[in-house]
Amino acid sequence: MILITDDIRARLLANGAAETETDHFPVVKLFDPAGAATWLLTELDADGDTLFGLCDLGFGCPELGSVSLAELESVVKGAFGLGIERDLWFEASFPLSVYAEAAHIAGHITQAERLLRRAAIRLSSPHSELPPDAAGQECP
Repeated sequence: MILITDDIRARLLANGAAETETDHFPVVKLFDPAGAATWLLTELDADGDTLFGLCDLGFGCPELGSVSLAELESVVKGAFGLGIERDLWFEASFPLSVYAEAAHIAGHITQAERLLRRAAIRLSSPHSELPPDAAGQECP
């Protein structure tokens, strides 16, 4: 499977070249069909390899960061003979910050509408706070 089509590449490069820091909507969702890893990507650097977005390797600590396209494409096919794939039906409904906040709450990247709306409201609140059960928790 082609992970990044020409159209997706153009959109990612445009976001990466933006003059001002912007909370972009994710352009593409990649995932490991035989595991828990998921990436929501918003930008591609001019080097054509460095992607930026929300990265979740399945350890309960999704984080914003960079990943190499070449490394994703080179992942050896797993037990089921599948490599990293692109979610053909993914369409972002919120900017990346909302997905990151929802992932922080859930412990993994989620597309649960209710949780995403809750995260959006929390981010729009001028005095948002962590819920008592999440205060002080750190990822390993």
